[in-house]
Amino acid sequence: MQFAEVYADEDVVLQTARSLAHELGLDSVTPAAGSVLRLLAAAGSAKAVVEIGTGAGVSGVWLLRGMRADGVLTTIDVENEHQRIARRIFAEAGFAASRTRIITGRALDVLPRLADGAYDLVFVDADATEFGACAEAALRLLRPGGVLLVNGAMAGGRISDPAARDVDTLTVRETVRAVRESEEWIPAIVPSGAGLLAAVKR
Repeated sequence: MQFAEVYADEDVVLQTARSLAHELGLDSVTPAAGSVLRLLAAAGSAKAVVEIGTGAGVSGVWLLRGMRADGVLTTIDVENEHQRIARRIFAEAGFAASRTRIITGRALDVLPRLADGAYDLVFVDADATEFGACAEAALRLLRPGGVLLVNGAMAGGRISDPAARDVDTLTVRETVRAVRESEEWIPAIVPSGAGLLAAVKR
């Protein structure tokens, strides 16, 4: 696991974004998880991506670096201040302002306004309590063959502990199970960082 983190090298822009996130008290995707985001965005030649949870822009930079050169990242966060920092990070990473659509608001209020079947990838890095609703929304937003990625699928290491009955762990468990049992997804758990639930829409 440690080698995977070291293998995913981060440049000064990502290091800066990560330290700003840390100052804000935000958990960012680890370098290994970020490299998986970039890989899957590149594998799918992603042109339209939705990110739920902008943070300080760490995951956004990883995604943008995997997307097509004409791709647009729609990123949603309730914190305008975080997005102001992310906007600066995206610019420092060399992305034109036209490559990002930054929307301030609660994901569950914003997602219904986005177009059906118009997206190649949806990345969820939100409150665990919203995972299920975000996964349902992703099913509508993604084109067939589109990818859902949910960060935090290991529930902080508690996912397989039957004694862990806190709300976050129960919600993560329920989301992971629902996606696995659905006829509409082809899922896998990627054990990078906090764990990624990955699923392709049939």
